[in-house]
Amino acid sequence: MSNKILMDSDSIGRSITRLSYEILEKNSNSQDIVLIGIHNRGVPLAARIQKKICDISDIPLNQGSLDITFHRDDYRERLVIPQVKGTDISFSLDGKTVILVDDVLYTGRTIRAAMDELNSFGRAAKVQLAVLVDRGHRELPIKADYVGKNIPTHEGEHVNVTLTETDEVDSVYLIRSAG
Repeated sequence: MSNKILMDSDSIGRSITRLSYEILEKNSNSQDIVLIGIHNRGVPLAARIQKKICDISDIPLNQGSLDITFHRDDYRERLVIPQVKGTDISFSLDGKTVILVDDVLYTGRTIRAAMDELNSFGRAAKVQLAVLVDRGHRELPIKADYVGKNIPTHEGEHVNVTLTETDEVDSVYLIRSAG
């Protein structure tokens, strides 16, 4: 197995800045934007985007977190006991532009599960998707609105994101299985 670093702390920071500017540019009424991070690493990414947008525009956006554990279509098939983190959305989504934030977009199943869970919290005007990494290989017709970095992968390759809030270091690695 070999690891190749694709993004370091500086490049992740630049991606967060670019994603924040793109979100503001695409949404004319930034007062209606809410950020929802998907557990695990989407939550600190959403917090970083929230801080950057506030630094840029002086607009404090609402931010929440989403636990999609029991909305995944494969949670019964997984061999591990799910760690439930809990959803924290303390505001209405009605009429809002919800920006789902996640670390890696792969098959699209996590995002589909997140959209299912979001329906319990109101009817958003729009749902957009921001991801740090898009690695391709979709199984569902889901496309990110904002992408930090496209990293096309091949079979046997995985993308591992680490963040200081959860892993003590910011990095994105490409992991190749020995084969």
